Amino acid sequence: MMKPSEPTLTAVAKELKKIPSDALVIGVGKGQDGPVLLDSPLPAKAARALGDSLQVLGVTGAADDVRRLAALPDTGSESLVLVGVGPVTPGTAVPAETLRRAAGAAVRQLKGLETVVLALPAPGVADATAVAEGAALGAYAYDGYRSGLGADGRPAPRKDDGPVRTILVHTAAAQDGAQDAALTAGLARAAVLAKNVNATRTLVNQPPSHLYPESFAQAARDLAKGLPVKVTVMDEKKLERDGYGGILGVGKGSSRPPRLVKVEYAPAKSKVHLALVGKGITFDSGGLSLKPAASMQTMKLDMAGAAVVLNTVLAVAELGLAAKVTAWLCLAENMPSGTAQRPEDVLTTYGGRTVEVLNTDAEGRLVLADGLAAASEEHPDAIIDIATLTGAQMIALGNRTSGVMGDDGVRDAVKAAADRAGESFWPMPLPEELRPSLDSQVADIANIGERFGGMMTAAVFLREFVGSTDGEKIPWAHLDIAGPAFNEGSPYGYTPKAGTGVGVRTLLAYVEDVLGRAS
Repeated sequence: MMKPSEPTLTAVAKELKKIPSDALVIGVGKGQDGPVLLDSPLPAKAARALGDSLQVLGVTGAADDVRRLAALPDTGSESLVLVGVGPVTPGTAVPAETLRRAAGAAVRQLKGLETVVLALPAPGVADATAVAEGAALGAYAYDGYRSGLGADGRPAPRKDDGPVRTILVHTAAAQDGAQDAALTAGLARAAVLAKNVNATRTLVNQPPSHLYPESFAQAARDLAKGLPVKVTVMDEKKLERDGYGGILGVGKGSSRPPRLVKVEYAPAKSKVHLALVGKGITFDSGGLSLKPAASMQTMKLDMAGAAVVLNTVLAVAELGLAAKVTAWLCLAENMPSGTAQRPEDVLTTYGGRTVEVLNTDAEGRLVLADGLAAASEEHPDAIIDIATLTGAQMIALGNRTSGVMGDDGVRDAVKAAADRAGESFWPMPLPEELRPSLDSQVADIANIGERFGGMMTAAVFLREFVGSTDGEKIPWAHLDIAGPAFNEGSPYGYTPKAGTGVGVRTLLAYVEDVLGRAS
């Protein structure tokens, strides 16, 4: 798998004229009476003149509005860039997520430049870290498999439009000796987090011709190299011997057999054990319950959950957190053929429960059933599964807000972690009246039930496969990222078009929060 190169992140506090760069980024807010220049290290005279010129320049301060101007005197930059942060209130600090998005929007739209100085309002470590994180997320590009040839078959002239390579965050925290260690740690975390979010994006963006269960398993091995993690790959023969009927059933129609990949990070002094289960359908045609052609056009995204759990474990390992975290990547390709599973087939999932398959396009819950049952056997302190599971998620919550369901404690903890990380998750209930709709006359459970509230019905199905420890159900939550995992519209903030990497930031924050409570 192609690994995107990552930018370097550095905090600086020197005078601007002593910092050479290609661009200096200053924030502009949307005030009640027009655009407002935000606090910056610009000389007072230059700041006043610039602030008085904003309306003449047509600057609005709206989020994602990026304007590149001629350089100001007494700065070391070759150009000045004004980035909108959206509505601001005088005397109120700019929220961390607003800083992330503004930094990401600026860096994303400054492709082709080598060095950028971000002089957004970042007086403290948390502010500077948010700016660094957003900038690193914005410095992402996926070129895919373009040949570089022109229409005449000859090499086309290359445009220098690669992502920004050097990011300097201007912050007073860089000169505060008492905060040096915290700032260094914050920048290191931002770099690790962005690297793993971007790796998730790249996996999601891979074409299904190149990313299929076997190659995904190899990508997991490659990404884990050099880290203290163990990667175990179960092929179709092992899956059959051990009774993983859900994954095998979904993969039966494809010429490329399924895999179950277990990625373990187990430090000697771990304080907690968490299991993460990810749906990894490398392409979803719907199987014999075939999707319409237009609905297949983005179905390479259906492995996003597996990519998220893989890269979350790798981030935890690289940061050296004192938590045992195990990822289960449930990988299959859902295709129609003479060997594909049929509607009304009955399969036996790992652990022995039987499922009547009424719709082969409700396949994600089948592979997750195996993963949840296998994860339960290790008796972790909590299990979280994440998946691009239902179109109902998009109907209920749209394309930018993910759903989280499950036991109250884990569900609420995930929501709190998402809020801290800057990702949008919303808690949804698991109504008990939905369970009877999953009853089957021939098996323990059917794979589809009540149509209305389908996101919640799918979660009720998954709950059946979460095991117990000493008679107590293992705490569990289910995250449905069907819409937010893939941006079909225009880029915004630090979010590119196509794969977004949503979920990695939330799950890493969740692990950190669990460790904080365990201390």
